[in-house]
Amino acid sequence: MKYKRNTGITIADVAREADVSAMTVSRALREPERVSAKSLTRIRAVIERLGYLPDPAAQALAAGRTNVIGVIVPSVTNNVFADVMRGVYTAAEASRWQVQLGNSRYSPLEEERLVKTFLSQRPAGLIISGIDQSEETLALLRASPCRIVQIMETSDRPLDMMVGFSHLEAARAATRHLLDMGYTRPGILVARLDPRTQRRLAGFRDVAGAAGVLEPRRIITTPQASTVTLGGMLMADLLSRAPETDAVLCNNDDLALGALFECQRRGIKVPDEIGICGFNDLEMMAAAYPAITSVRTHRYEMGERAMRMLAEALDGRDPAEPVVDLGFEVVARQSTLGG
Repeated sequence: MKYKRNTGITIADVAREADVSAMTVSRALREPERVSAKSLTRIRAVIERLGYLPDPAAQALAAGRTNVIGVIVPSVTNNVFADVMRGVYTAAEASRWQVQLGNSRYSPLEEERLVKTFLSQRPAGLIISGIDQSEETLALLRASPCRIVQIMETSDRPLDMMVGFSHLEAARAATRHLLDMGYTRPGILVARLDPRTQRRLAGFRDVAGAAGVLEPRRIITTPQASTVTLGGMLMADLLSRAPETDAVLCNNDDLALGALFECQRRGIKVPDEIGICGFNDLEMMAAAYPAITSVRTHRYEMGERAMRMLAEALDGRDPAEPVVDLGFEVVARQSTLGG
């Protein structure tokens, strides 16, 4: 007999049809690796035939948690976070964990609201971007019984586990690259001004200041969201304020591409008259002409590693090192080879 999906079908019905106990069915749904392959195949066949859908609220009540992994990122349109999510979903595929995504839109208040929403649903774990949560959010996370992985950055004070890299050191390395290439009047274009951006700006200031080439006129910032068009506008602003600029570090690749287009519109030769360096090393950096130097960050690996660490911790295998620094790489291309 074929029932309508989830209409009056209980776990007892599944157990009776599969000739196993209700406890075995429950275990097959929550911890399939603890059920024999023969029983698991039979239970799954009955579930499909009867159209049984588990009650997540009841499962959470029985287990103390759901099988949900909540992921909170600041953007779902930014390619950086799209790559991170690809890694998360790859690691979660074929596992018992279900990923639910929340978009904080770079708002601490929205991030706090999302954390409250996820925690009210008793998630097994949370993956959350950054280390700059509000005091209220930090208090919620510290009091939560679920496992947590912070991603995109590293620090010596993780809430639980952490996978990322140092934005400060990455920007320092990129600035040193510009100086090593012979550029002596570097500037920087910065958009959004979120905490990770601020650390990149600090890295530029550190190295440029130590080299005696830090000039406030060559620091262009805006709270606006990054776009290629904005990159062109900020580059035009920089050249108007400081026409002597011979290199520019861009906070991300969108700005770098816009800066390149603005230079081409003005007939400014890249890299001979000005060098350009981006950040994140998206595909378009290698495809641009000339190809643009950028700081490569391991975004896919970050998401995949975070999900694997979380899954292993939930299975009782805590990582030997709770903080994983994936590092970065300054990928030098034609846009900075002419200083």
